[in-house]
Amino acid sequence: MSTGRACATAKVFRSIRVAPGRVVHVTPVFDTYWRFATERQDIFMKRVAGAPPPYTNDPVLSVHRFTNTYRASDRVSQFLIRNVLYEGDQSPEEIFFRAMLFKIFNRIDTWVMLTNDLGPITWKGFAYERYARLLDDAMANGGRLYSAAYIMPSPAFGNARKHRNHLRLIELMMKSGAPRQISDAKSLGGVFSILREYPSLGDFLAFQFTIDLNYSSIINFPESQYVVAGPGARDGIRKCFADTAGLDDADIIHAMTDLADREFDRLGLKFQTLWGRPLQPMDCQNIFCEVDKYSRVMHPEYQGDSGRLRIKQKFTQNFNPLPQWYPPTWEIKVPESVFPRLNRIQAGKSGRG
Repeated sequence: MSTGRACATAKVFRSIRVAPGRVVHVTPVFDTYWRFATERQDIFMKRVAGAPPPYTNDPVLSVHRFTNTYRASDRVSQFLIRNVLYEGDQSPEEIFFRAMLFKIFNRIDTWVMLTNDLGPITWKGFAYERYARLLDDAMANGGRLYSAAYIMPSPAFGNARKHRNHLRLIELMMKSGAPRQISDAKSLGGVFSILREYPSLGDFLAFQFTIDLNYSSIINFPESQYVVAGPGARDGIRKCFADTAGLDDADIIHAMTDLADREFDRLGLKFQTLWGRPLQPMDCQNIFCEVDKYSRVMHPEYQGDSGRLRIKQKFTQNFNPLPQWYPPTWEIKVPESVFPRLNRIQAGKSGRG
């Protein structure tokens, strides 16, 4: 597949063998991908360790907001794992309900507002009109219900307000047996297919929710099994590759996980893994999305299909602590010598039922 470079002048691109019989050609943005991943992870490690700013000299990373190199390290993902998935009843139905209610809005403040008014969030205690009115009131008072991270289309359930339609969507998922189907799924791709059948959940959202549920105790599939490229990642791929030798986006993302160690070494980069966990396809997918944004400033001559030229979100310092806790099945241990309190937090959480 030719990625259709925006720059018209003919250039000679470096070739890389990614599979038997497959040689792809990469642009200068490909090297930027690995440098970005390294620098963004360094920033994360400094912040978690409690180091004072500034965290980077990079002129783009210091001004604009980018997600972490590892998706599960982002503040919202950490809240999901700690406070939603592993807090409360661990039956598949209750975990799924909490996960969907949180992820539909993907906003910590919305979850906190609901729990402050309702107490523990449970499917057994769910009452559509009560939840809907709380969200109505929050919206009437000028509150934001949804995260700006990505667009949440409204499913067609006949309500004028999007949040009411989303509550109906969650209700439909619960009543149609989605939690049990997902807990019985045989693969990550199988979970994706179940979620993809529901109204308004396209490829991107269905895959994001698949990974979120895989953080929980409902399912535990290797993230290496399956990946779906979102729109931003597809643009990032087109900026990094002059051609992909017929490989599709998922093939390219999987190839990046295989290439990572070699490319970090080639560029002389000391990449800090997530305390021993290597980059997974989902992480590499996210990095493509972030490099799409980063390259709008650093490589404006390379354009993706979206044609976007600016980075919208600015970085604002959040001084709240970043205690890290990951799914227990990952067996990640934060070194005591560096983060003496964080392992105690992790140990306390993993013992919850």
